[in-house]
Amino acid sequence: MSQLTYEERAVRHPSPIASRLLTLMHEKETNLCASLDVNTTAELLHLLDVLGPHICLVKTHVDILSDFSIEGTVKPLKELAAKHRFLIFEDRKFADIGNTVKLQYKSGVYQIAQWADITNAHGVTGPGIVQGLKQAAQETTQEPRGLLMLAELSSKGSLAHGEYTTGTVEIAKSDKEFVIGFIAQRDMGGRDEGYDWLIMTPGVGLDDKGDSLGQQYRNVDDVVSTGSDIIIVGRGLFAKGRDPRIEGERYRKAGWQAYLKRCDK
Repeated sequence: MSQLTYEERAVRHPSPIASRLLTLMHEKETNLCASLDVNTTAELLHLLDVLGPHICLVKTHVDILSDFSIEGTVKPLKELAAKHRFLIFEDRKFADIGNTVKLQYKSGVYQIAQWADITNAHGVTGPGIVQGLKQAAQETTQEPRGLLMLAELSSKGSLAHGEYTTGTVEIAKSDKEFVIGFIAQRDMGGRDEGYDWLIMTPGVGLDDKGDSLGQQYRNVDDVVSTGSDIIIVGRGLFAKGRDPRIEGERYRKAGWQAYLKRCDK
């Protein structure tokens, strides 16, 4: 597991978008990603304006927004990202052959490659998925883009383990610049081969232990101590009447303290 600081890793990282993310994590003193699964653009933007100062990243699912549009959703989303200095991660979970995901990423209603700094993909279809998505990014924008591979999931009974996880890590090795890391529950290694993968971990909670649909939560210290660089928190920030301003700072502080402990600072 890397004991280097975010700042040290930012300087040497081969991916421009990973370097940018690590830098703002260091400067804002946060490793918190807000996962905002809400139904309207107004809800999304309101929560982001409140949580923005506390986060390094927002994880969206724009396909559940009932009123999505490039002008009405993406434009103000990008304005908030600039205002509060966080990056945008569209949790699309691509899972098809290279040519299909290339089209899904760059075109259609959502045009994800235009505006999302980071997206993610399953490894089930093989390494062609990485090249398809990379080509779409290159053909769409001059802005740097990054891909996370789904190595492990937080849901009960997930099949993403064992040989699947090992194979997904091998796929990630196919592109050191575009593939910036994993959705995973622990460190994925790779440093002895020159990789510095960012580990982003969902299913993090300070209060709840799970839900009725199979989600399982781990605490912040456990997640960070086993290799996570970014904690992904959703309903813990705003559901059940919680105040996102208070919870955002609470999770930011918990994540940052766990990171300092890992770095022995």
